[in-house]
Amino acid sequence: MYTLGIDIGGTKIAGAVCDENDKVLSQWRVPTPSEPDEINDCILEIYNEALKLHSDIPTMGISAAGNVKADRRTMSFSANIAKWIDYPLADRIEELTDHKCKVVVENDANCAGWGEYILGAGRGSRNMVMLTVGTGLGGAIIINGELYRGSFGMAAELGHLPMVSDGDFCGCGLRGCAERYTSGNALEHFARSGIRRMPQKGKRLLELCGGDVDTLEGKMVSQAAQEGDELALYAFGKIGEWLGRTMAAIAAVIDPDLFVIGGGVISVGDILLEPARYNYTRFLQAAAYREHAKILPATAGGDAGMIGAADLAMREA
Repeated sequence: MYTLGIDIGGTKIAGAVCDENDKVLSQWRVPTPSEPDEINDCILEIYNEALKLHSDIPTMGISAAGNVKADRRTMSFSANIAKWIDYPLADRIEELTDHKCKVVVENDANCAGWGEYILGAGRGSRNMVMLTVGTGLGGAIIINGELYRGSFGMAAELGHLPMVSDGDFCGCGLRGCAERYTSGNALEHFARSGIRRMPQKGKRLLELCGGDVDTLEGKMVSQAAQEGDELALYAFGKIGEWLGRTMAAIAAVIDPDLFVIGGGVISVGDILLEPARYNYTRFLQAAAYREHAKILPATAGGDAGMIGAADLAMREA
């Protein structure tokens, strides 16, 4: 049986036909439009192209950024698509396919986490937490080999754990959320504030941004850190500290055997993971008297979300 996995990203919509062993047989990518109807048309276009190569595709899994209701069909809210408020995404796509394809919708971080669990660093784990350190901080929770969604489909919004009382304002409307301190945006914030205070310690950072701190981007901080720039390493140390604190808070509730760290920021490897591991141990409750979860980088690659969406939909069939 074949399943179509769709990953709706900020800049592109990716699609792949997968077999029952999660092997990708064919792939497509198209730019992501801003309007829901246009997004639906792009998904239909990928579906029709897939049918030209594979005669029967009875299920489709869609990975989407935002809150997905427990029915796994409806987008309750998305920061990326303004009109996705109580939006029946699965119904719309099923109508476009003349109800020939059953559609399952899942949060993008959940899909990436599931893809990592079945194909990547999570294989063999029983209780796993994935944290995706990108522009924000996404999360996925696997308990006893099952993706945990909670009672209302809202579980694993780990980037919005309240870490700092009356802290920085978050895009979700709250203050002090974890992603304000450990994310790509946080990395840029720590680098900019550091270089304004101590420009002599960030010479390579200043070179990369042409002396204009306001144009400093995360990829510049990553490059400078890998080249040994003191302030860039400081910025990674700060988000690593908060990543460790966040994992310790999660461990107090879930007690996983593994944390998998993904997202674009993880490209620097141990520059981020070493301070994260140190601070996880530092803030872990009863650290000296318990077993510690492993903390590993993601290995399944950029297609994990798309493959995870397909696998989760296949399990519903």
